[in-house]
Parts: sequence; C-alpha cells; structure tokens
Amino acid sequence: MIFIIKNIILLLALQFYQLMQLVFATNNFNKLKEVKALLPEHIKLLSLKDIGCFEDIPETQQTIEGNAIQKAEYIKKNYGYDCFADDTGLKVEALDDAPGIYSARYAGKQRNANDNMDKLLTQLSSIHYRNAQFKTVLALQLNGQLHTFTGICEGKITTKKRGYNGFGYDPIFQPKGYTKIFAELTLEDKNKIGHRGKAVSQLILFLKTYK
Repeated sequence: MIFIIKNIILLLALQFYQLMQLVFATNNFNKLKEVKALLPEHIKLLSLKDIGCFEDIPETQQTIEGNAIQKAEYIKKNYGYDCFADDTGLKVEALDDAPGIYSARYAGKQRNANDNMDKLLTQLSSIHYRNAQFKTVLALQLNGQLHTFTGICEGKITTKKRGYNGFGYDPIFQPKGYTKIFAELTLEDKNKIGHRGKAVSQLILFLKTYK
C-alpha cells in the first residue's frame, strides 16, 4: 500500500512538472539561450513570440528592479501567463554607475552592442580605475504573487574588445578573479559565474521548493 501511495504521489508530481510553463519576457535571443541552458527539463520556457507578444514592453522605471517588475507585470496583466522578466545593467564605478538602466541603449536608440562598447571605452580611455559590475534582477509573477531574484558579477572593463562568445558588453568585461573575459568563456562557464546565471539559479531553487 505504501509503495502504491508513493507511486501516486510521484505521478502527480510529474504531471505538475510537465504542466509547469513560464514565459520569459524578452525578445533577446541570447538571453533566452542562456536561461534555457540553465532551466531543468520539467520547466517549459515560452518566449514572447510563443504567446503572440510582438509589441515593445514598457521599461520606464528608474531602477533595474523596477524595470524587471514592470515587464513581468505587463505580461501577466495583458496575456495572463505566469512569467518572469529580467533587467540587466552594467555599472561602472568611475562613471557613477553608468550606463546602468541605459546599458542596452547607451549609444542611442539603435541598441547596437558595438556602439555601446565603443562609447564606454572612449569615456574610460584616460581612466585607470575601471572596476564595474553586472547586475541582473529577475521578477517572477507566479499565481498572483511577485518574487524577485538578484545576481551580481564583479569585475572590470578592459581596454579593448576580445573574444567571440556572448553578447552585449561581454567582449570588454573581465570577471573578478579571471584572466579571461566573458566573451572568451563558454556559455556553461559564463553561466556558473555570471550575473544572469546567479539570478536564474535562485529562480530554479525557488521553483523546486515552491508549493
């Protein structure tokens, strides 16, 4: 009898896991790829394209946390899906934590990564103190409740671009304690130490224990 009960509980748990799906509120293919590589198989990740969301989601808040929450709440309110959204900023100490919330459009509305890096390198050209950090906040809307998870990676800005992996500012960000920069690391290695990987790991731990 105990064996049968255990099997029933296991079957119900597996059914729950198979039904668990979350929307990741991003149009960034690279972010989607990074997060998919971290999530366990029982969590089905949907993109904005999968739910028919093609409009620009508002990001009008003044903090990284605020923008992540705003995006998650937008999807929940307008599409009804449980979802999570992220916002990430690169904060350079010598520039009073710029570019911060403007990281993706630092050099203009075109949101071009090379333009952003070129602008940052130019601004730091005569500055030797180049400490910086990446910060990611994930905002999860699940069953009507909001939860947030934060990941931070300390490092510094290099003097020139290197490497071919990653995206965004990865070719000029050297994580603390490493000789390689983000763009020289494999996706697996970057996820182990990176800001987004840390935040997603907290999200996964929460989902595993969520009732």
